[in-house]
Amino acid sequence: MASDIDKLIVIGDRVLIKPATAVQRTQSGLYLPATYKDKEDIQSGYILKCGPGYALPSVSDGEEWKQEAQEVKYLPLQVQPGDMALYLQKSAVEIKYHGEKYFIVPQNAILIVERDLL
Repeated sequence: MASDIDKLIVIGDRVLIKPATAVQRTQSGLYLPATYKDKEDIQSGYILKCGPGYALPSVSDGEEWKQEAQEVKYLPLQVQPGDMALYLQKSAVEIKYHGEKYFIVPQNAILIVERDLL
């Protein structure tokens, strides 16, 4: 399964998130339906893959006639694979890949991350 995820390429400023497992009961013991957590405004999950970042505009030297191919440069994202992220659900796009649920989220919809510093 992990090798299948490695085949996915995330584009631009987006990240691939595996949602965290939802709590099925409240503190008082009330069981919640499976769709309850999906309707919350803020979700959490683990970042699996990140895109290259924000594409930076190319700087022209004023000689457009040279026609040299320029390498695209990116401003990297602040988030990293392995981070636990809290993100806005309304900005996330849900996908199913090999029967598993994932979300594609733009970095600007991520509110905060928790990172293990080793």
